[in-house]
Amino acid sequence: MTINLFDDSSWESLRPLTFTRPVADLRIGILTIAEKWAKYLNADFGFETQEYLSKKYPSKPNATLYINGSICPDEALLDALTALKVGEVLIKGGILIGHYHDADNSELVTFNNEYQYDKDFIRIVYPDDIFTNNGTELKKDFDLLTKGRISANLSSTNTFLGDNIFAEEGATAECSVFNSLQGPIYLGKNSQVWESSNIRGSFALCENSSVKMGSKIYPNTTIGPYSRVGGEINNAVIWGYSSKGHEGYLGNAVIGQWCNIGADSNNSNLKNNYADVRLWDYNEQTFRKTGLQFCGLIMADHAKCGINTMFNTGTVAGVSANIFGAGFPRNFIPDFAWGGAHGFEVYSINKMFETAEKVYARRDLPFDEIEKAILNKVFELTEEYRHF
Repeated sequence: MTINLFDDSSWESLRPLTFTRPVADLRIGILTIAEKWAKYLNADFGFETQEYLSKKYPSKPNATLYINGSICPDEALLDALTALKVGEVLIKGGILIGHYHDADNSELVTFNNEYQYDKDFIRIVYPDDIFTNNGTELKKDFDLLTKGRISANLSSTNTFLGDNIFAEEGATAECSVFNSLQGPIYLGKNSQVWESSNIRGSFALCENSSVKMGSKIYPNTTIGPYSRVGGEINNAVIWGYSSKGHEGYLGNAVIGQWCNIGADSNNSNLKNNYADVRLWDYNEQTFRKTGLQFCGLIMADHAKCGINTMFNTGTVAGVSANIFGAGFPRNFIPDFAWGGAHGFEVYSINKMFETAEKVYARRDLPFDEIEKAILNKVFELTEEYRHF
């Protein structure tokens, strides 16, 4: 089977995280949403997304099943979608879940039957939905990835509380404490947990990532591939190729790709009056009520902060924002902003490219014309927010 995962209105409400990707490329749990569907269906996948993203994230021309990229799969959804026939649509209320095409005539298909789905599912609509639902998705992904498999062995220098832990080939850990009594712990291929770390599940450390010495990791946390983390992390999702390598607190947060958190930087995740947190909404161009008491930092791709940065409760940092200096910066830091509490200016796209080329080179990856074109488009789309 071949599937295409399509963006709906959630692509807009998930900005700035989706400025650089389709919704289905969001990581929640262990896998991205697209990877989850591919695993459930044993399918190849493509994306139907914004035109400027489609060169990096192309669609599959021979796809038969089209699925809403904001919806996380489960067994009941899988059964309902695979039961569809050509021209049939699955919906719930006003949400289009998926539809089935004839691969040879996908452009000509006529939808002739709509089926109402009557069960609940997880749908990612706002950035805070990612860390809020991460624990549930992590447990589902753990079961999906480990069913019928045997874990690699880990060193006897570690202390294990519970046995709900799975290590992929090449994963290593020494002199650390793993508590899987409340939730599973997943260590990806060639991942490393350094000495004296304390980890409480649910937790996922994806391939080629590292937890540095003496780290404290609390439940419902995911560290994506090729990342390095240290300090204290609680209910946070880091997508990959990012670093939070030093002391400092990160909680109830989402961090994109190619981000860097400077030493001793912290985010607040609880207001000192215990009020519900508001987050910047690109659609409404104002701060949205999240209904959450705990909500920390949302940081989009390529954003970075200097040492000792202090992020207030419910801060959104846009694509390629570069934050530094003393004091609390504003709660919405626009894309390609350069500065901090003392004020911001525009981060030149050419200067940003110079940095990105160096960052990619450290991972032996090319910062190519496709990446540059996406960031040029994001720079253009976000100009209205940079009124410094």
